[in-house]
Amino acid sequence: MSNARATLSEVPEEELLVLYANGDRAAARALTELFAPKAFAFAQRLLSDRAEAEDVAQEAMLRLWKIAPEWRRGEAKVSTWLYQVTRNLCTDRLRKRRGVGLDEIAEPLSDAKSAEEVMQTEDRAKALQLAMETLPERQRAAIVLRHFEGLSNPEIADVLEISTEAVESLTARGKRALAKLLSGRRDELGYTDA
Repeated sequence: MSNARATLSEVPEEELLVLYANGDRAAARALTELFAPKAFAFAQRLLSDRAEAEDVAQEAMLRLWKIAPEWRRGEAKVSTWLYQVTRNLCTDRLRKRRGVGLDEIAEPLSDAKSAEEVMQTEDRAKALQLAMETLPERQRAAIVLRHFEGLSNPEIADVLEISTEAVESLTARGKRALAKLLSGRRDELGYTDA
Protein backbone atom coordinates (compact mmCIF):
# COMPACT_ATOMS: atom_id res chain seq x y z
CA MET A 1 0.00 0.00 0.00
CA SER A 2 2.81 2.42 0.83
CA ASN A 3 4.37 1.64 -2.57
CA ALA A 4 1.08 2.60 -4.27
CA ARG A 5 0.94 5.77 -2.17
CA ALA A 6 4.53 6.67 -3.12
CA THR A 7 3.67 6.05 -6.76
CA LEU A 8 0.57 8.24 -6.56
CA SER A 9 2.57 11.09 -5.02
CA GLU A 10 4.46 11.27 -8.32
CA VAL A 11 1.31 11.34 -10.48
CA PRO A 12 0.41 14.82 -11.85
CA GLU A 13 -2.59 16.43 -10.15
CA GLU A 14 -4.74 16.31 -13.28
CA GLU A 15 -4.11 12.57 -13.68
CA LEU A 16 -5.02 12.02 -10.02
CA LEU A 17 -8.33 13.74 -10.65
CA VAL A 18 -9.01 11.53 -13.66
CA LEU A 19 -8.12 8.42 -11.62
CA TYR A 20 -10.51 9.58 -8.89
CA ALA A 21 -13.27 10.21 -11.44
CA ASN A 22 -12.78 6.61 -12.56
CA GLY A 23 -13.32 5.32 -9.01
CA ASP A 24 -9.74 5.06 -7.69
CA ARG A 25 -9.96 5.51 -3.90
CA ALA A 26 -6.20 5.81 -3.48
CA ALA A 27 -6.27 8.76 -5.90
CA ALA A 28 -8.99 10.36 -3.77
CA ARG A 29 -6.78 10.04 -0.69
CA ALA A 30 -3.79 11.44 -2.56
CA LEU A 31 -5.83 14.41 -3.81
CA THR A 32 -7.15 15.07 -0.31
CA GLU A 33 -3.68 14.90 1.23
CA LEU A 34 -2.37 17.22 -1.48
CA PHE A 35 -5.13 19.83 -1.68
CA ALA A 36 -7.15 19.94 1.55
CA PRO A 37 -4.30 21.48 3.61
CA LYS A 38 -3.67 24.08 0.89
CA ALA A 39 -7.33 25.06 0.66
CA PHE A 40 -7.57 25.24 4.46
CA ALA A 41 -4.42 27.38 4.85
CA PHE A 42 -5.52 29.78 2.13
CA ALA A 43 -9.03 30.09 3.59
CA GLN A 44 -7.70 30.58 7.12
CA ARG A 45 -5.46 33.43 5.98
CA LEU A 46 -8.35 35.11 4.16
CA LEU A 47 -11.01 34.55 6.82
CA SER A 48 -8.97 34.62 10.05
CA ASP A 49 -11.31 31.97 11.42
CA ARG A 50 -10.28 28.32 11.77
CA ALA A 51 -13.80 26.87 11.86
CA GLU A 52 -14.92 28.82 8.80
CA ALA A 53 -11.70 27.90 7.00
CA GLU A 54 -12.35 24.22 7.70
CA ASP A 55 -15.87 24.57 6.30
CA VAL A 56 -14.58 26.36 3.20
CA ALA A 57 -11.84 23.78 2.60
CA GLN A 58 -14.37 20.97 2.93
CA GLU A 59 -16.80 22.68 0.54
CA ALA A 60 -14.00 23.35 -1.97
CA MET A 61 -12.98 19.67 -1.87
CA LEU A 62 -16.60 18.58 -2.33
CA ARG A 63 -16.83 20.79 -5.39
CA LEU A 64 -13.62 19.25 -6.71
CA TRP A 65 -15.12 15.76 -6.30
CA LYS A 66 -18.27 16.86 -8.12
CA ILE A 67 -16.40 18.41 -11.06
CA ALA A 68 -13.99 15.46 -11.48
CA PRO A 69 -16.08 13.50 -14.04
CA GLU A 70 -16.44 16.59 -16.26
CA TRP A 71 -12.85 17.84 -15.85
CA ARG A 72 -11.51 19.11 -19.15
CA ARG A 73 -7.84 18.31 -19.37
CA GLY A 74 -5.41 21.08 -20.21
CA GLU A 75 -7.76 23.99 -19.49
CA ALA A 76 -6.52 24.78 -15.99
CA LYS A 77 -4.38 23.29 -13.26
CA VAL A 78 -6.39 21.52 -10.59
CA SER A 79 -4.64 23.56 -7.89
CA THR A 80 -5.48 26.83 -9.66
CA TRP A 81 -9.13 25.80 -9.96
CA LEU A 82 -9.22 24.85 -6.26
CA TYR A 83 -7.67 28.18 -5.18
CA GLN A 84 -10.30 30.03 -7.27
CA VAL A 85 -13.15 28.08 -5.67
CA THR A 86 -11.68 28.58 -2.20
CA ARG A 87 -11.28 32.31 -2.81
CA ASN A 88 -14.85 32.61 -4.07
CA LEU A 89 -16.21 30.74 -1.06
CA CYS A 90 -14.21 33.02 1.26
CA THR A 91 -15.47 36.10 -0.59
CA ASP A 92 -19.06 34.94 -0.07
CA ARG A 93 -18.46 34.46 3.65
CA LEU A 94 -16.73 37.83 4.00
CA ARG A 95 -19.61 39.58 2.27
CA LYS A 96 -22.09 37.94 4.63
CA ARG A 97 -20.26 39.04 7.74
CA ARG A 98 -19.30 42.61 6.79
CA GLY A 99 -19.16 44.76 9.87
CA VAL A 100 -18.45 41.83 12.17
CA GLY A 101 -15.03 41.77 13.90
CA LEU A 102 -12.71 39.03 12.71
CA ASP A 103 -11.16 36.54 15.13
CA GLU A 104 -7.40 36.59 15.52
CA ILE A 105 -5.33 33.57 14.57
CA ALA A 106 -2.88 32.45 17.22
CA GLU A 107 0.48 31.48 15.77
CA PRO A 108 1.92 28.14 16.89
CA LEU A 109 4.46 28.36 19.68
CA SER A 110 8.05 27.21 19.17
CA ASP A 111 9.79 25.32 21.99
CA ALA A 112 13.16 26.68 20.86
CA LYS A 113 12.32 30.31 21.62
CA SER A 114 12.32 32.16 24.90
CA ALA A 115 9.01 33.37 26.35
CA GLU A 116 9.86 36.92 25.30
CA GLU A 117 10.65 35.83 21.73
CA VAL A 118 7.43 33.85 21.57
CA MET A 119 5.39 36.83 22.76
CA GLN A 120 7.12 39.11 20.28
CA THR A 121 6.49 36.64 17.45
CA GLU A 122 2.81 36.42 18.45
CA ASP A 123 2.53 40.20 18.61
CA ARG A 124 4.09 40.53 15.16
CA ALA A 125 1.78 37.85 13.72
CA LYS A 126 -1.28 39.52 15.26
CA ALA A 127 -0.19 42.93 13.99
CA LEU A 128 0.35 41.53 10.50
CA GLN A 129 -2.99 39.70 10.53
CA LEU A 130 -4.85 42.82 11.69
CA ALA A 131 -3.09 44.90 9.05
CA MET A 132 -3.90 42.27 6.40
CA GLU A 133 -7.57 42.46 7.36
CA THR A 134 -7.64 46.16 6.46
CA LEU A 135 -6.49 45.51 2.89
CA PRO A 136 -8.99 45.31 0.08
CA GLU A 137 -9.98 41.70 -0.56
CA ARG A 138 -8.10 41.28 -3.86
CA GLN A 139 -4.87 42.76 -2.45
CA ARG A 140 -5.10 40.46 0.56
CA ALA A 141 -5.74 37.42 -1.66
CA ALA A 142 -2.78 38.28 -3.93
CA ILE A 143 -0.43 38.72 -0.97
CA VAL A 144 -1.57 35.50 0.71
CA LEU A 145 -1.23 33.50 -2.51
CA ARG A 146 2.23 34.95 -3.21
CA HIS A 147 3.86 35.16 0.20
CA PHE A 148 2.06 32.51 2.22
CA GLU A 149 1.07 29.93 -0.40
CA GLY A 150 4.12 30.43 -2.63
CA LEU A 151 2.29 30.73 -5.96
CA SER A 152 3.94 32.46 -8.89
CA ASN A 153 2.47 35.64 -10.35
CA PRO A 154 1.07 33.79 -13.42
CA GLU A 155 -0.59 31.22 -11.12
CA ILE A 156 -2.07 34.01 -8.99
CA ALA A 157 -3.32 35.69 -12.16
CA ASP A 158 -5.16 32.48 -13.05
CA VAL A 159 -6.68 32.19 -9.55
CA LEU A 160 -7.80 35.82 -9.41
CA GLU A 161 -8.72 35.86 -13.11
CA ILE A 162 -6.63 38.95 -13.82
CA SER A 163 -3.45 39.74 -15.76
CA THR A 164 0.03 39.10 -14.38
CA GLU A 165 0.62 42.85 -14.42
CA ALA A 166 -2.48 43.35 -12.27
CA VAL A 167 -1.12 40.77 -9.80
CA GLU A 168 2.16 42.67 -9.60
CA SER A 169 0.25 45.90 -9.00
CA LEU A 170 -2.00 44.34 -6.33
CA THR A 171 0.91 42.81 -4.41
CA ALA A 172 2.98 46.00 -4.64
CA ARG A 173 0.09 48.18 -3.42
CA GLY A 174 -0.72 45.68 -0.68
CA LYS A 175 2.86 45.53 0.55
CA ARG A 176 3.10 49.34 0.54
CA ALA A 177 -0.14 49.57 2.53
CA LEU A 178 1.09 46.97 5.04
CA ALA A 179 4.42 48.77 5.41
CA LYS A 180 2.61 52.06 6.04
CA LEU A 181 0.22 50.47 8.55
CA LEU A 182 3.01 48.76 10.47
CA SER A 183 5.73 51.42 10.21
CA GLY A 184 4.57 53.29 13.31
CA ARG A 185 4.81 50.09 15.36
CA ARG A 186 8.45 49.16 14.60
CA ASP A 187 9.73 49.79 18.13
CA GLU A 188 6.68 48.22 19.77
CA LEU A 189 7.12 45.07 17.65
CA GLY A 190 10.85 44.86 18.33
CA TYR A 191 12.18 45.94 14.95
CA THR A 192 15.24 48.11 15.14
CA ASP A 193 17.47 49.38 12.35
CA ALA A 194 20.88 47.77 12.62
